[in-house]
Amino acid sequence: MVSAQWLSLGERLASAVVAVVALAVLLIAARLEPSPFGIGTHQQLGLPACSWPLAFGLPCPSCGMTTAFAHAADGHFIAAIKAQPFGALLALATAMAVVVGAFAAITGTRVLTLFSPLLSKAGAIAAVVALLAAWGYKIIEYRAALI
Repeated sequence: MVSAQWLSLGERLASAVVAVVALAVLLIAARLEPSPFGIGTHQQLGLPACSWPLAFGLPCPSCGMTTAFAHAADGHFIAAIKAQPFGALLALATAMAVVVGAFAAITGTRVLTLFSPLLSKAGAIAAVVALLAAWGYKIIEYRAALI
């Protein structure tokens, strides 16, 4: 019988999968050349250009996130924040997922419970507010570039 204080084998495997997937995301981001325009880096992955600027004259809520990940994966955190502040936070969270997931998988400790407050209603509201604030920043930056 597995003690409740330690992760089960299945939980350890899930933690390892999280770590590997997060690491893969960062490795892919590290291979991308960040767009000097702060948007469009995702097109290097074979994805189409964002249609929001053409349709609405505004960047979409995720515009610049791939660029932010590419900067962050290269260790350029200020550039990542400038590209898309919420994307920079997500890149940091992805790096944390690598470390915490690997640690939990290797040691079997329930370190993930330390992050449970982030999965609360307040954490979700904070994430939405941060996303909207970052989107507002991106809209201002986008419009300033058009001038």
